[in-house]
Amino acid sequence: MLRYFISDLHLQAQRPEITEALLYFLEAIAPGADELYLLGDLFEAWIGDDYVDPVVERVAPAFAALHLDGTQIYLMHGNRDFLLGQQGAASLSATLLPSQHHLKLQQGSALLMHGDELCLDDVEYQAFRRMVRAPEWQKNFLARPLQERLAIARQLRETSQAAGAMKSDEIMDVSHRAVMQAFREDKIDLLIHGHTHRPARHQYTQGERIVLGDWGSTGWYLRADETALVLKEFRPD
Repeated sequence: MLRYFISDLHLQAQRPEITEALLYFLEAIAPGADELYLLGDLFEAWIGDDYVDPVVERVAPAFAALHLDGTQIYLMHGNRDFLLGQQGAASLSATLLPSQHHLKLQQGSALLMHGDELCLDDVEYQAFRRMVRAPEWQKNFLARPLQERLAIARQLRETSQAAGAMKSDEIMDVSHRAVMQAFREDKIDLLIHGHTHRPARHQYTQGERIVLGDWGSTGWYLRADETALVLKEFRPD
């Protein structure tokens, strides 16, 4: 069984190099995989499945070709694209997963998540996360006109960037107690997530935490097969 895991691409029209890196990955690296997992923030913003995003139109054929070739594609929400619904996932030939997903790998039992729920020390963000994940808030937001939703999304991004610039690295990273709680309560060997943009492999007594990288002119993936787990950065040819 060959699996790939990626996250934090933040696809957007203003960053075409990320789209090109994704297309390279889908066409030159991922073919032959049994499963591909997208662990959140595939898009910089998602304002509803009724919005026709030109980036989606650009990458959807490559996802469809990979799926038709036999790769099952799974998609998880991030903190940027949590409004992506079943229709949006289907446009990428993907199946939408819950915010946490258990998976059996050759190397042990794994828990997949985006990772923002682990940043417990960022109290301000966690309050915001609870607000925007509430069904009533999402219902009200999606009922607004498209242009209004675009403006709100732009404002939220700017506010988030300004707030992040004022916070310490420790606050914006995962909480150690949240990581230990995940290992203890979920009885896992591996915790795989993105969000922090700090790709690395962390060893604990309880198991291993693998952090996926964010994309730019280069991309990151975790490759899992019968023999090894490999976290790799790549540059499109």
